[in-house]
Amino acid sequence: MSAERVVRIVAGFFVLLSLSLGVEASPLFVSKHFLWFTAFVGANLFQSGFTRICPLTTILSRFGVKSGSC
Repeated sequence: MSAERVVRIVAGFFVLLSLSLGVEASPLFVSKHFLWFTAFVGANLFQSGFTRICPLTTILSRFGVKSGSC
């Protein structure tokens, strides 16, 4: 599995998790402040689209996950 695919999976999981913890209609609701984490993940994805710098990709490369085509 390529690093780009892992980044997409992790980002999607974090967005869904933080939404389920931050939206009051969710049965898993904890606090509306979890929505800040959703915003952080979105901002990170947005900036990495322009700069091609992604902290998770750097971490994955240190663990030996190869970068590949999407």
